[in-house]
Amino acid sequence: MTDSMAAQQPLKGIHHSAHRCRDAEQTRAFYEDLLGLPLAAALEEEREPGSGRKHPFVHIFFRLGDGNYIAFFDAPSSAGPDSFTPVHGFDRHVAFEVADGTALRGWQARLNAADVPCFGPIDHGFVQSVYFNDPNGLPLEITIRVAAHDAIMAQEAVHARAVLDGWTAKKRGA
Repeated sequence: MTDSMAAQQPLKGIHHSAHRCRDAEQTRAFYEDLLGLPLAAALEEEREPGSGRKHPFVHIFFRLGDGNYIAFFDAPSSAGPDSFTPVHGFDRHVAFEVADGTALRGWQARLNAADVPCFGPIDHGFVQSVYFNDPNGLPLEITIRVAAHDAIMAQEAVHARAVLDGWTAKKRGA
């Protein structure tokens, strides 16, 4: 860590995660009506921030229980045919957290009842998760921390740098 980084205030959290959507109303119905996240803001603009170019869009925000947001841009003039191609969860996904296994199973039942394909729960050791996609092809996850979550993560932190260094050496040596 450099001296300038040591003096810098740490990042506090994620205010929002923003993604593209194919239709703002369809996205609102999914996140507000199905997932229960209240629509917190809808900002309509005619010009792209920064460049000032004409590029009409709406930017919508949904409030999560912790006060943070998931947000979407509906900008049809710049959405190409591949903008909504489903991607592998390793490429990007959003993981929402719930309190316990009862809540996790309840969400899975709600998604299945709404004909949203949902699989899991998958036991990852430190969390258990169910997976599904939103109407835009964005992979989503609902997860719970297992009882030993904090202890597992603390143990992983002890050797995280060594694991990463080993992976990097193996990958670059191949």
